[in-house]
Amino acid sequence: MRGSESRNLLLMVAPAIIVGAAFFLLPLARLALVGATGKLGLAAYTAVVTNPQYFGALTSTIVLSVTVTVATLVIAGIAGVFLERNHFFGREALISMLTLPLAFPGVVVGFMVIMLAGRTGLIGELTSHFGAGRLVFAYSIAGLFTGYIYFSIPRVILTIMAAAEKLDPALEEAAKSLGANPWRVIVDVILPALKPALIASGAICFATSMGAFGTAFTLATDIKVLPIVIYTEFTLLANIGLAAALSMVLGVITWATLAISRVAAGATAAAAG
Repeated sequence: MRGSESRNLLLMVAPAIIVGAAFFLLPLARLALVGATGKLGLAAYTAVVTNPQYFGALTSTIVLSVTVTVATLVIAGIAGVFLERNHFFGREALISMLTLPLAFPGVVVGFMVIMLAGRTGLIGELTSHFGAGRLVFAYSIAGLFTGYIYFSIPRVILTIMAAAEKLDPALEEAAKSLGANPWRVIVDVILPALKPALIASGAICFATSMGAFGTAFTLATDIKVLPIVIYTEFTLLANIGLAAALSMVLGVITWATLAISRVAAGATAAAAG
């Protein structure tokens, strides 16, 4: 590479490097240092597995995020392929409705779950009307699951629709002509073609669920998930070192998931190509 090209390349990436260092790397390094120099020292980083309270919060957060990711991929995967391949009256309105949660912050999503399944929610009034008692689950893990699903579906369905648009119908026709039934076409043709998009969008869904705060803050009154524990340690207990260490652990888990999924999606796309 010639000298002028190197200078131009450096000038082009310099703003991104400066902004990344100022607003990401330096605060991240400071956060890691604060976590290691708190009252517990380096033990703050292992507290997430040695302390039952923090380990329980981490386990609940991971299990909830995995469950939300699987459910979202199933729901948004089926709906995304269907909406991409079928054009009917009201299709655009339906797509707009499905992506509506992107317009709301997590607190509003949590408020909507309360309106649906809270103590005065629609579901409770309906079950009470039919004599089944008032069903309330907004403040349980089921309510948190509902809220996470609500804001996860738009992020996945748009990615799946974009990937489904590029599917070659000739491959499916070839499979059918060779005697494959609809289920075999889905398993052998459609799913492998959508695999990179499913991996990438699933990783984003998992990362979003791991770090979701607004919805959890609204609904998780009796549930311990890691973002709420970090908030409690930081603001209510002033245990800044431990809050910083827990934040780093949460960030590393999420970052590792995204990195692995990026490699897996790239390898899958390369194999498919």
